[in-house]
Amino acid sequence: MRQYTAVINPAAGGSAGAAVLHPLARLLREAGAEVEVSYSRSLDHAAELALEAGQAGRTVLAVGGDGMTGRIGGALAGTDTVCGIVPAGRGNDFARALGLPTEPGPLAELLLNGEPRAVDAIRLTSAVHKDTAVLGSVYSGVDAVANQNANNSRLLRGSASYYMGALRAVAGWRPAGYRLTVDGTEYERRGYTVVVANSGYYGFGRQIAPAAKVDDGVLDVVVLHHVPRRMFFAVMNELKDGSHVKRPEVEVLTGTEVRIEADRELPYGADGEIDASLPVTARVLPGALRVLA
Repeated sequence: MRQYTAVINPAAGGSAGAAVLHPLARLLREAGAEVEVSYSRSLDHAAELALEAGQAGRTVLAVGGDGMTGRIGGALAGTDTVCGIVPAGRGNDFARALGLPTEPGPLAELLLNGEPRAVDAIRLTSAVHKDTAVLGSVYSGVDAVANQNANNSRLLRGSASYYMGALRAVAGWRPAGYRLTVDGTEYERRGYTVVVANSGYYGFGRQIAPAAKVDDGVLDVVVLHHVPRRMFFAVMNELKDGSHVKRPEVEVLTGTEVRIEADRELPYGADGEIDASLPVTARVLPGALRVLA
């Protein structure tokens, strides 16, 4: 029977996480499993707690949204620790890409009896991140600004915060000049954003890279070229089903290592968190994380 350490941050959506974790932990314990709960002070502290639990031979449960999942999963990438994901955030996009259940019963069944699956991670290298791994995607452009707005919203939550954050970001956006280096080949592009995707989803269920797979050892690079604002919103609407990639204004490249540079200071985000400014290099880590999915 597995032994679990659930890592949760009570200060960052912790009430939602606790509401999800309590019935799940009860079902796991009723089945005979041991469940302990570790409370983190920050994402970095959550990573430390996860590593400690993994070194003790425990299965680590990441309780929260994409930020918590990405930070814990990234920390465990390259280790033998098995990770379970308890979706309890706003977006839950990596959990969505894995097809994870959200109801306590089916999720408990998966955590108790599921076999670990090897999935890819992304290694980031920048002025701030020397050796940081994330799971879902890395993005720099209007979406990074929008996500920053959503994270800073005090009045709105969930999809509403993303929607209003995007409106504010687009209103003040001017096209950026990007230099992309994909597996050694350089591309000069001008547009709204560049997304390096391991998972097909980001931004609360939007299918930014519909062909992306979390276990193919390849990163999908989606570039949204400069278009009039009215067309931009049409493209954003098509993210619901991934049909935007059929437009000539949307370009998709693939590679194992991608460097993003820009002609002005731009933020980049990863797994729902705004971390630093360009340039950044993203490299795929094939099969680096063992996750119950």
